[in-house]
Amino acid sequence: MKKIIVALVVLYFSGSGRTLIAQNTEVLYLSGKDKDHTVLWNFKISGGRNCCKWTTIAVPSNWELQGFGRYNYGRDHRPDEQPADETGIYRHDFTVPGPWKGRVVKIVFEGVMTDTRVLVNGKAAGPIHQGGFYRFSYDISHLIRYGKANQLEVIVHNQSANASVNAAERESDYWIFSGIYRPVYLEVLPKEHMDHAAINALANGRITVDVELKNVPGPARINARVTDMRGEPAGKPFSVDITKDQTRARLGTQIKGIHPWNPESPALYILELSLESNKGILHQIRQRFGFRTMELRKGDGIYVNGVKIMFKGVDRHSFWPASGRCLSKEISIMDVNLMKDMNMNAVRMSHYPPDTHFLDVCDSLGLFVLDELAGWQDYYDTDIARKLVREMVTRDVNHPCIVIWDNGNEGGHNFEVDDDFALYDPQKRPVIHPQHIFRGTDTQHYKDYNCCTGSFFHGRDVFFPTEFLHGLYDGGLGAGLEDYWNLMRSNPLSAGGFLWVFSDEGVVRVDRGGVIDTHGNNAPDGILGPYREKEGSFYTIRELWSPVVIRERQISPAFNGRFTVENRFFYTNLSGCTLKWELSDIIPPEIGRDVQKVRESGKVRLPDAVPGQIVSLDMNLPKGFREYDILAVHVKDPHGRNIYDRAWPLKTPGDFCLKMLPTSSGMENPVEIKESSGEVTVHAGILSFTFSKKEGTLIRVVRDGRVISFGGGPVPDIPETKYTGMTWKKEDGRAVISFLYDKKINKAEFIVEPGGILRLHFAYNPGKGRVDYLGIHFTYPEEKVEGILLTGDGPYRVWKNRMKGPVFGHWEKPYNNTITGERDWIYPEFKGYYSNFYRAVLKNQEHPFTILCESEGIFLRLYTPEPPHGASNHRTDGIFPPGDLSFLHAISPIGTKFTDADHLGPQGAKNIDSGTGSKHRNLEINLVFDFR
Repeated sequence: MKKIIVALVVLYFSGSGRTLIAQNTEVLYLSGKDKDHTVLWNFKISGGRNCCKWTTIAVPSNWELQGFGRYNYGRDHRPDEQPADETGIYRHDFTVPGPWKGRVVKIVFEGVMTDTRVLVNGKAAGPIHQGGFYRFSYDISHLIRYGKANQLEVIVHNQSANASVNAAERESDYWIFSGIYRPVYLEVLPKEHMDHAAINALANGRITVDVELKNVPGPARINARVTDMRGEPAGKPFSVDITKDQTRARLGTQIKGIHPWNPESPALYILELSLESNKGILHQIRQRFGFRTMELRKGDGIYVNGVKIMFKGVDRHSFWPASGRCLSKEISIMDVNLMKDMNMNAVRMSHYPPDTHFLDVCDSLGLFVLDELAGWQDYYDTDIARKLVREMVTRDVNHPCIVIWDNGNEGGHNFEVDDDFALYDPQKRPVIHPQHIFRGTDTQHYKDYNCCTGSFFHGRDVFFPTEFLHGLYDGGLGAGLEDYWNLMRSNPLSAGGFLWVFSDEGVVRVDRGGVIDTHGNNAPDGILGPYREKEGSFYTIRELWSPVVIRERQISPAFNGRFTVENRFFYTNLSGCTLKWELSDIIPPEIGRDVQKVRESGKVRLPDAVPGQIVSLDMNLPKGFREYDILAVHVKDPHGRNIYDRAWPLKTPGDFCLKMLPTSSGMENPVEIKESSGEVTVHAGILSFTFSKKEGTLIRVVRDGRVISFGGGPVPDIPETKYTGMTWKKEDGRAVISFLYDKKINKAEFIVEPGGILRLHFAYNPGKGRVDYLGIHFTYPEEKVEGILLTGDGPYRVWKNRMKGPVFGHWEKPYNNTITGERDWIYPEFKGYYSNFYRAVLKNQEHPFTILCESEGIFLRLYTPEPPHGASNHRTDGIFPPGDLSFLHAISPIGTKFTDADHLGPQGAKNIDSGTGSKHRNLEINLVFDFR
């Protein structure tokens, strides 16, 4: 048992002119406070695992994760699953101090799934509570034996007796858990007390407070004062007089010089309220809040503190793999920091209200929040809905982070309670119906890029899809976002949107040896893995939603050390941000290994620029900066958070190749060409290369008598080409092997140099048409690969419609066979497409070899990712060429769970070439292979 008692404090109110002793609310925890701090209660369950016997269980927890009952996914039951229908009985003994007699003692439950009957010393505390995501309480003052032992019994049915509760909560698109999963505690108040305070604090400094009162004995007064978080007074104290038995009061004042709350600068304050009579202070409470004004201007946009904003948001479930919906403040801090690291400014509480500590963290670190009443496809009946709206809003009303209330989700809207939110919210925040057009908002889900005439991108309502780009495996989320975001930014009615979803909802199956279960393709939808492992889309979102944008795509020969910088903050001047630049070199191979080393660095403060302004930034680079390989920049916001990373190569691929290729005269190893019936072999010292006359490919590399299994190419991944023959010759001491084709390919030529360097020159005319990819490929057995040293954009892979995020540099990548969102969660993945390819050292079981690229704009393809086993379609597989290693001018996009890639915007279309211009127009792929 853990006990936290808020001590009596001495407060001085200048309005009253006297020092008084205050009575505060005391809190006694009967359970633990979170998943990591629990208390054992006695427990028995009626069915499933470990049923029908008394044992103990950690509280709070979900009983499925503690080895009881059955696991259930809400809306989609597997053939071997039946909806869980179990009852858990909890018992716990506790004592309360004798002096508490005469006070009001409440028992508070922060969250129990689903129907909950509470008995104290064998007597019902009140009616059964229905609804699994809401705080509820009972006054048990009359049931307690003061100074003696008391028995608490809590009977929890995971199936509700109310069909609408089951429809709204348990038949939803998420894992369904059961039991007492949030804390339980006693709240002890003076008999005469303030039961609740709802604050309306506006950005102009005007504050009003609505206070609910109980048992006011006679003439009294509520005194109030506001301080900042350091305890410094803000404005003067204010008060209101109270009469006997008054149950509600309002007081307010105007405070000058406050700092409004917004996600970029989340200024917070403390309101202290003191209920006083001629007896002294009867009750005193403290409430954290922020000054903030929220406006929905129909036909215009969403304004916070008078500034038009766009939501850069994500949907989040309250979830942790090993504990279900039982979380901790540490997880809330981690999750909000991850969102802030992605440059998000908003989060939607899908499909139910979160833990209070999550909202506390959103207040303090700064995120807009859409707080949501449960209801997916179905809604609560009106009587239940009214109770739950009151419980949700009264619990959460004072969080400045909350800017919108969601009445259910995707059809779970009970229209009869739309106006109930305002009964408990003096701020009158907007109420929306996610996925629908309602009261001037259009929040429809998963609309195609070109949708829809008369609504969404082309409607008259303020639109912000509360779900768009439905992630699944590696599809969606980052893929397609650039097209959608650019379109949203171009439309003055857009208020941004929310990506589905924050993390993969993979639960630890303690009934299956601890495997992580994402229930097929129902739950691997996240930007992050179950334990918050970062997928590639994390970095794509981070770059696309950065509030600081450097507009230069590449470092041109005319670059003079000045960047063009755009301020995409909503509230922050760029002058509060700092930029660190780094000049690095890739050190040539030493003992089979190379590294990236920073040679020079410096810091500059960004120039004065208001939101929306574009300015020039002189980085004060040294005169010889072009002699280095890489220029990288890292931008920090005024709070010291790193919000933007970019890097540019300072050398062309050809110049970099000259630097990195080990030198050797090679004259002591002249080339020799030998022909057999179907092959031509070129010998150069300890190396030999064998080519197939029939196939027109390199088929074998031998080094010092040992085979290196690289070959099978170059095979053109170009439509309408046919190999017709091969020629070979010696020229200037080198061997030249040429492959001939009937059309499109103008050059396919290997050159073997005397020192054993192998060069490939491949030139082709892409012609007309639509293609998934364009280039050439080779083979190398995947089972022999151990990893790669890559110079290029990394360490994450790209898709045609997800190019942002990776950073140019030198990356060491061990081999893995991760299936994104389904297996291993080892990131970054090894297999896939990599952009801006300069060099690769393929580490393998035979002998490492190096491939350098002398051409610009080439993609490296590393093998083919294994398709997800749980996928119901191929939209999120990606499309890859045959073979193993490819060098390409064009790659494929990837789709989402519901949408083909070509419906996600221009970047999701196939690669299109009109074929206009000279028929001799060439694309070139020039490679150097070093097997020495």
